[in-house]
Amino acid sequence: MKRYGIIGAGMMGREHISNIALVDGAQLVALSDPDAGSLEQSLNHAKAKGFAPATFSQSATMMESCALDAVIIATPNHTHFSIMQDVMQHPVAILLEKPMCTTVKDARALHKAAKSHSHLLWIGLEYRYMPPVTKFVENMHNGITGPVKMLSIREHRFPFLEKVGDWNRFSENTGGTLVEKCCHFFDLMRHILRDEPARIYATGGQDVNHLDERYDGRQPDILDNAYVVLDFAKGTRAILDLCMFAEGSQEQEEIYALGDKGKLEVAIPSAQMTWSPRDKSGPLVETIETPTEALQAGDHHGATFFQLTKFHDALLNGHSTEISTWDGLRSVEIGAAAQESIETGLPVNLDINSSSEGT
Repeated sequence: MKRYGIIGAGMMGREHISNIALVDGAQLVALSDPDAGSLEQSLNHAKAKGFAPATFSQSATMMESCALDAVIIATPNHTHFSIMQDVMQHPVAILLEKPMCTTVKDARALHKAAKSHSHLLWIGLEYRYMPPVTKFVENMHNGITGPVKMLSIREHRFPFLEKVGDWNRFSENTGGTLVEKCCHFFDLMRHILRDEPARIYATGGQDVNHLDERYDGRQPDILDNAYVVLDFAKGTRAILDLCMFAEGSQEQEEIYALGDKGKLEVAIPSAQMTWSPRDKSGPLVETIETPTEALQAGDHHGATFFQLTKFHDALLNGHSTEISTWDGLRSVEIGAAAQESIETGLPVNLDINSSSEGT
């Protein structure tokens, strides 16, 4: 039995509690959060799942007081860097929620520091693990489309949710929408293409959401829509199409890849994958099933369960991480470059010569 602790008892912390309950050999023994209301709510949720974790208002106290095998960090984005400085001093496996950090400077420092942490360290870019997306990536890596010439990811969804203190209303806390929300998609692009972007151009704005909200007299500054165009080193062109005032959409996420053999696409939540070969022998439509218990344990189409299962297996069997701090750093760098492009109106070049684990 592996003993888990969770730092951050908010919405995502509760999702992790639900999924720990589904993993054989995982036991939740500790919870930490400075907000008493969140801690009580998550404790009650944990008890309903059969756990009786000790609770702490400070994560450092939890780390000193409990013998843990693994820690999940699901705190507000801007706290990740400081919390990791303490947690990495302990001999535990770590699953750190996305984004790894809110600034490129901190992400680079954390990637460097992680090299001295000899235990499992996994960044929670979990969209790779939605079963329809996993199947899509598998087909892409098997060469179904031929070399990818164009890749498109569209997310048309609901606005940012309410969080404790509405910390997610300001870019200084989140890293900006294209870091906070879209690091998932930039990671997916790299994962699908097995390549690095060399040039990024973005346009976007805050046109609908949160305009009438004020916090200590300040208006939220987070983007609610954007287009991001990426030129990858091997020649693929990719685009992210984001809209966060589209809660009426039939599909929330759609991914399209096109090569000289045809077009492959997948959509969430319908979970339909469509192959349209150029010889017009299609389209061939397949629905990718996700177990009901995984769907019901969170809001990410089963991704949290499948990522946690992989993490737990790596913890048990000494396997290496599938999503490293290098992946976390690159997703932050790309998101930050897109934010910069919107602010300046200019494309941003990324140094592909340093795009390797060892730099």
